[in-house]
This record gives sequence, structure tokens and C-alpha cells, in this order.
Amino acid sequence: MKTALVTGASRGIGAAIARRLERDGVRVLRHDSGQADLSTMEGVDKALEGIGDLDILVNNAAAPPAGPIETDTPESFDHLFAVNVRAPYFLVQRARINDGGRVINLSSVATRVANPAQTSFAMTKGALETMSRTLAQQLGPRGITVNVVAPGATKTPDNEEVFTPALEAVIANLTAHQRLGNQDDIADVVAFLASDEARWVTGQVLDASGGLFLGPRT
Repeated sequence: MKTALVTGASRGIGAAIARRLERDGVRVLRHDSGQADLSTMEGVDKALEGIGDLDILVNNAAAPPAGPIETDTPESFDHLFAVNVRAPYFLVQRARINDGGRVINLSSVATRVANPAQTSFAMTKGALETMSRTLAQQLGPRGITVNVVAPGATKTPDNEEVFTPALEAVIANLTAHQRLGNQDDIADVVAFLASDEARWVTGQVLDASGGLFLGPRT
């Protein structure tokens, strides 16, 4: 049986990923911020405490946007980078990932959208994507794949109050599928990248946004 660690797995997309991997017969270890604070290196080590070999590492945990630049602070900026960049990097470094394993990092379509309200957040996700490409090359000889899933607007039970009917209609109109994503849409993509069928896919950023910005603009 394969073993996976999913960070930020107490709710939303992370919880859906954990459930989806379990349906595929994977033993899933679920991290949440109440157990280990990934903004500190002590929390990173605690997240791996007692864990032996891993076959799958899903870096899903993330701090939310803190901008725009006028209101961002050095403290919020450092917190974003600690959780969204430093923690995934050192989890990969310190986890005992088996040969043939999978590393899957959650990014965002924010990396390809000029949204002033999410500048620092998008910067963290851009760093995560660069990290993934370079680690794919480094870990490739061991058969370990490193990929990125980049969701678009994703409605979950935990954030549904943010998506007012008017906002949901605007975003849906910008997607090819004319709807918002849901947590299971993202979990299924992660499960594919975690599977044996994805063994020849590495160093890729897989857009899982339902074709955001491919839909009609009128």
C-alpha cells in the first residue's frame, strides 16, 4: 500500500484530495495547521514527525493572499513565503520519498493573471512552480515525478460565502465550462498525477481551472 502526506488536509481542497487518494487505496496522513504550523521550521519538522517512507507528497497548505501592495506588510509577506514556499521546499528536502514517488504542489492561476490584490501571493506560487521544474530534473533519475496543479476559482464548503451569485456569474462567464470549479475537480487531477499512469509526466504545471479566461468575455 502506498503512503501519502497531504498538507492542509483538514478542509476544502486538501480534504478532498485526501479522500480521493484513499479511494484509490492510498494510506493518507493528513496534516492540518492545528497539528503543525508550517510558517515555522519547527512546524515543518513536526509535520513529518513519526512518518517513515512516503510515496506521495502533496503540498496543498497555503496562506491566503495578503495584498495589495499598499496594505501588505513585511510580516504578512514573510508569512506568505514561509508557508507557501519555504515549507514545501523543506518538506521535499526532509521527507523520505521512495524511488518512483510523486511530489504534487498546488499553485494557482494567479501566476498568469495580473491581479494587484494578489501580487505577493502570486509571487509565492510562481516560486513554487519554478521549484517544481528544477526538482523534477534533480529527482528524475530516481523515478520521482514533481508536478504542479494550478486551480482557478474553486468553490468549497469553506469559502462558498465569498462567491456571491454576482461574482460567481462573472467568473463562470470567463471559463470554458461556464461554472466555478469544486474541490473534487481538483482532487481528481491530483489523483491522476499521483497514479502510476502519470509516471511519464513531470516538471509540468497542469492548469485545472476549467479553461478560465477561455470563455466568452461579453
